[in-house]
Amino acid sequence: MAESGDQDLLQRFVFAHADVRGEVVRLEQTFAETVARHDYDPAIRSLVGEGLAAVALLAATLKYPCSLNLQLQSPGPLSLLLIQGRTDGTMRAMARTRESVPEQTSLDALAPEGTLAIMIEPLEGGERYQGVVDLRGGSLASALEHYFRESEQLPTRVWLSAQSTQAAGMLIQRLPAEGGHDSRDDDAWQRAGMLAETVTGEELRALPPREMIRRLFHEEDLRLFDPTPLRFACRCSRDRVAAMLEGLGEAEMRATLADEGVVEVHCDFCNAPYRFDAVDIEALFTDPAVRSPESHESH
Repeated sequence: MAESGDQDLLQRFVFAHADVRGEVVRLEQTFAETVARHDYDPAIRSLVGEGLAAVALLAATLKYPCSLNLQLQSPGPLSLLLIQGRTDGTMRAMARTRESVPEQTSLDALAPEGTLAIMIEPLEGGERYQGVVDLRGGSLASALEHYFRESEQLPTRVWLSAQSTQAAGMLIQRLPAEGGHDSRDDDAWQRAGMLAETVTGEELRALPPREMIRRLFHEEDLRLFDPTPLRFACRCSRDRVAAMLEGLGEAEMRATLADEGVVEVHCDFCNAPYRFDAVDIEALFTDPAVRSPESHESH
């Protein structure tokens, strides 16, 4: 039985008698809303979709409320890919390029000499975490597997696929053995990998997560958890933009006003415009608590 109504879901599962866990995610509306706000080349659009699926998979492994950032930087055509997700299921993404790229461009060509960083920030206080690795393997999935080997020391396999307005991903992970090891299924990790290798990108995008899990692991004894709904949500606001402008300094803002007549900023994630006229800028640098009620032209 497929999940009803919501197409943007992540499904977690564990092997009942083995130290193996997995996740499958499928995104439609979240991916569509993210890329609809930007004119990305097809290769960048697909990479954004894969990044959204990847962050959904990574965030689901966290055990406490967090914000998780996946950041890819390089001196190549793709200068920045930034995907942000929270454990509450909200997500957003953006990409910056230095030039137009052909449709079938590999990650190696998009981001030569690139780095992949994973940053985790607890939402309720606590220590931040960051892990950085070189990009390897020619795909985002391979780069993530390299990250888990180097930074987490957890055997992990990742599959990602994105096309048109569908993005999907799967992760399986071997966990450290706990008590009662003798009674557990020690061959499950190898079996899980062999079964998961049969999946195609088209199947991953087309099938709902529960159906995908049943297709791959129907002979295994699995425990499935409640699915997690996912959605696009941007956290930009006029107040945050105002704080950023204030940080740039009064001289730069007044110079922009003199040249342009208005200071206009577009959110990198949702592309929403925020406009600040002379009255707004005057209020910003006279008293940061004051905002002109007659000139709020944000959307």
